[in-house]
Amino acid sequence: MSRIVQFAKAGAPEVLEFVEHQVQAPGPHEVRIKVKAIGINRAESMWRLDDYIEPVKFPAVLGYEAAGVVDAVGPEVNGIAAGDEVNVMPSFSMNSYGTYGEIVIVPEHAVVKHPKSLSYAEGASVWMMFVTAYGALIEDAKVTKGDFVIIPAASSSVGLAAIQIANYAGATSIALTRTSEKRQQLLDAGAAHVIATEETDLVQEVKRITGGNGARVAFDPVGGPTLTKLVEALSFNGILYIYGALSTDVTPLPILDMIARVITVKAHNIWLTSGDEARRKAAVEYVLKGLESGALKPVIDRTFKFDEMVEVHRYLEKNGQFGKIVVTV
Repeated sequence: MSRIVQFAKAGAPEVLEFVEHQVQAPGPHEVRIKVKAIGINRAESMWRLDDYIEPVKFPAVLGYEAAGVVDAVGPEVNGIAAGDEVNVMPSFSMNSYGTYGEIVIVPEHAVVKHPKSLSYAEGASVWMMFVTAYGALIEDAKVTKGDFVIIPAASSSVGLAAIQIANYAGATSIALTRTSEKRQQLLDAGAAHVIATEETDLVQEVKRITGGNGARVAFDPVGGPTLTKLVEALSFNGILYIYGALSTDVTPLPILDMIARVITVKAHNIWLTSGDEARRKAAVEYVLKGLESGALKPVIDRTFKFDEMVEVHRYLEKNGQFGKIVVTV
């Protein structure tokens, strides 16, 4: 027997409950893992609320990321064996699999060998943040030296990953945060520029930083009314990636401004990369190389214990973290 976290109805963090269940044998192309750490993501909060990109089937499990030790593999699994230290990359539906548990089963394609330089907590935190940012900035936008990249919600784990990846590619990162409270932390985390959007005119400041040209790329998990300012702050032929919906307000599109300056707005998610075998392999190689060189490094805000999962979700929804929230098992 082992414990997993389930919920039988959508709602506040209190709907999460610990359930004892019989450990199952992994099926074909599945891997069973004794979990050491779990990476926590905004997507799981949205999933718990049944407000995500697919409807929840109840009773539901949840969780996209973990690090641990393989204790069994199913038929037709290649290159992974019992005893291997591994991570789990988001690349499956939470209607099928979840990582909030002491022992979990995940699909073979979601399993990545654990980077030896990282702790279990760090290994549980890296794949959502770095692959999401990599997919937009490197795989699609191909940012490089001379590019400016605007990064809203920059103190989130994906925001911090985007700063590091922009820097790694030779681009210039412009981190957005609401107030100056986290300015020094963001500079210390590698941001070339920090704009406190409640204290400074966002568009004018981006224009100043870029010599009047605007930024080529914006990487936005927020949406809402600020999106029009992001579009205005882009250069001619600029690209805005929208990969989240942190704002609950209506997101307007400034159509005439977009037409005049040939702006592209693209929806983005990790599945474009992690759901394709060739792209996933390239992303893993890129992130591992960055981790080995020290150019990429996970930033962990706070670590909780498995028994504190309800409190973990309460903390997540306060939106005060700087980096990744991790649960140890």
